[in-house]
Amino acid sequence: MRKGNRILRSWAPEWLVRLTIFLVLFPTVMLFALSTANINAATGFYGVEPADMQFSMLLYYAALASFTPLERRFFSRVSTKEYFLICLVLQVLISYACYHTRTLPVLFACRFLQGMVNCGVTSICLTLLFGRLKSEHARETGYTIFYSMILCSASLTSLVTAPLVDNYEYNVLYKMIIYTFVPGGILLLLMMKKVHLVRKTPLYQLDWASFFLYSPMLILIAYVVTYGQQYYWLQDDTIVWSLICIIFLAIVFVTRQLVRKRPFIHQEVFQSRAFVFGIFLIGMLYLIRGAFSITTTYFSAVLGMDPINLYELLIYNIIGIIIGAVISGRLIIKKRPLQFIWLAGFSLLLLFHGGMYFLFASEADMNTFIIPLLLQGMGAGMVFTPILLFTISSVPEALSQSAAAVGVFVRFAFFGISTALINYFSLFYAGTHTLRLTDHISRADNGLEDRLKLYQSALHARGMEPDMAGHAATGLLDKAVKKQAFLKYAMDYNELVVMLILGVMLLIIMAPFINRTIIDVKSKQPAAATF
Repeated sequence: MRKGNRILRSWAPEWLVRLTIFLVLFPTVMLFALSTANINAATGFYGVEPADMQFSMLLYYAALASFTPLERRFFSRVSTKEYFLICLVLQVLISYACYHTRTLPVLFACRFLQGMVNCGVTSICLTLLFGRLKSEHARETGYTIFYSMILCSASLTSLVTAPLVDNYEYNVLYKMIIYTFVPGGILLLLMMKKVHLVRKTPLYQLDWASFFLYSPMLILIAYVVTYGQQYYWLQDDTIVWSLICIIFLAIVFVTRQLVRKRPFIHQEVFQSRAFVFGIFLIGMLYLIRGAFSITTTYFSAVLGMDPINLYELLIYNIIGIIIGAVISGRLIIKKRPLQFIWLAGFSLLLLFHGGMYFLFASEADMNTFIIPLLLQGMGAGMVFTPILLFTISSVPEALSQSAAAVGVFVRFAFFGISTALINYFSLFYAGTHTLRLTDHISRADNGLEDRLKLYQSALHARGMEPDMAGHAATGLLDKAVKKQAFLKYAMDYNELVVMLILGVMLLIIMAPFINRTIIDVKSKQPAAATF
């Protein structure tokens, strides 16, 4: 009997079961990007810097990455229904604490705990989802659905929360999460029987020592990549000591894994050339995907789109992700060469970033970006699932949990690196281009004088006094210079991403072992999908 059928009561129709699983998974995925759904609103509500909200998101990711190797032991010890009830209650309580606090350290602690609890909810939902998919390629379909939700999480979260942020305080988002969790959670509990979905194992010899080495290391990495640019990297003692601690913890952690009989993460996974190549591609994809935030910043900062219109435009990106994921899923099922699928997906990403290089302008029509956003979504959807399935399939079943843990770490690390690179280049390029633009501006410049007069006359026509209009015109000119500097920075960064994509495509062409790896996830435990 299938696992998903054994635990659920016979009276529950298939459509209701799948809908309930989705209702539980949806807020779980939304939690990841909740703290950064609207950076300006979040920083205003908590009275903090944008970097603090980025750090809270990375803390959630760090908890997910560090607790993944331990989570399976808890899942196998407690009956699935009891385990889900514990996770549901904890998630609601933690979200309620997030709703009530305005203290940043408390919010950080709650976000870390949310990431840990997220592991349990995800494992249960994916186990049930795979059990309900009766087709020959159920696992491939299940992974495709889940990975598509991960790709859509940021855009979808922002789209859903935009009306709430526009009308209420920012902390209402956590109350919304509670209201979203409870109906699906209660319904799923009513459907479940008290059985174990996996073989029951005792909770002995849990490697808490490795966990308490690993999680602080990830938290410090998150701290460095988030605040490094703000504190000028190695010029700040806090950053230097954080890097020293990261290196020390990494050495101790790896040494411990090599000498232990039951390691926290098996280092044997790195002996597979295909696995190493797979996690490399995951990292590159996250660097490329991270550059998409520059496009969304362009929409709001340069074109002046309000959050609701911006996130409505991102619907086309979500549609593209779904289309790309469906296409890649079908190609995988039909055993098409992975090189072909990846090259097609990265080609679409290349078209997007190359096209955006020419589309960045101070004024543009919203409809201009519909096709590029579709292409970006299709490209990401086509490569994300195949890369992860390739990586999972490149290691033996006994190492699949360790492979999942390494995969989550790589996603976390490169997501953080992407954030750090954008923070660095935004200041570097914006500063460079601002200086170049201001070098050409002087009072003797007739074009400058005409522009100032244009600003002054426009402000005066709106009822502003001449003296005030003169001062305001200078401010508008400064704003225009900064806008042009941002456009130059966006073009430069997209140019770098184009070169990165070309390099990745060249490596894919030069790696013949890719097509020798058979995509086989039928024997892998669903927990690997937290990848």
